[in-house]
Amino acid sequence: MSFWVKTNRIIKWLFPSYVWAIANKENKVYLTFDDGPTPEITEWVLEQLKNFDAKATFFCIGNNIEKHPEIFEKVLAAGHVIGNHTFNHLKGWNTPFSIYLDNVKKCDDYLTPYLAPVDCPKLFRPPYGKIKRKQANAILQLGYKIIMWDVLSMDFDQSITSEQCLNNVLNNVTAGSIIVFHDSVKANKNLHYILPKTLAYLKEQQFVCSSI
Repeated sequence: MSFWVKTNRIIKWLFPSYVWAIANKENKVYLTFDDGPTPEITEWVLEQLKNFDAKATFFCIGNNIEKHPEIFEKVLAAGHVIGNHTFNHLKGWNTPFSIYLDNVKKCDDYLTPYLAPVDCPKLFRPPYGKIKRKQANAILQLGYKIIMWDVLSMDFDQSITSEQCLNNVLNNVTAGSIIVFHDSVKANKNLHYILPKTLAYLKEQQFVCSSI
C-alpha cells in the first residue's frame, strides 16, 4: 500500500493541528474533490453526487474559479461546501513563505464573496499535501482549518489502474474517513470508473456522505 493511500498514525500525531479524519457516530464519511472547477468533469461529479444524495467538499483552485465561475456557482447551488486550494496549485515545500501566503489570500478573495454571507467554514487543503509548518501556522491564523485526509484514491496517478484506485478507497474507508478525489483532467479517466462504484458501495454499506 502506498504511504499516502492510508495516512498512518505517526503522521497524524506529528501534525495534530491538521484535520485527518472526523470521528462521528452517524457513520459519516467525507468525500472531497481537489483541483476544480473543471468544465464537464466537475459537472459530471455533481450529477453523480446528486444520484446518490451525497454531499461533498470541493477544494477549488482560485485560477479555475476565475476561469469558470458558472461551474463554481453550480457547486454551491447544489449544496456542497467549498475550500481553498491556493490560486495556482502551489506546492508549499517549493514555494517561499510570502508567495505561498499571498497565493492563498488571492484564492480567498474569490471565495469570500460566496462564503461570508452564509457563514461557511474556512477550509484549506495544501496542494500535494505538502506545506511547511510556518505556512500552515499563518493559514491557521487566517481562520482556516487545514483539511488533509484519511484515504487517498490516487485517481491522479496514471501509472496505476482504475481498479487499484477503487480498491484504495473501498479497502480503507471507515466511519469518519476523509476521502480524496480530483475533478481534474488528469484524474478524469480513473474518476469516471471509481466514483459511481464508490458511491454505490458507500450506500450499500450504509455510510452517509457528508460535506465537512
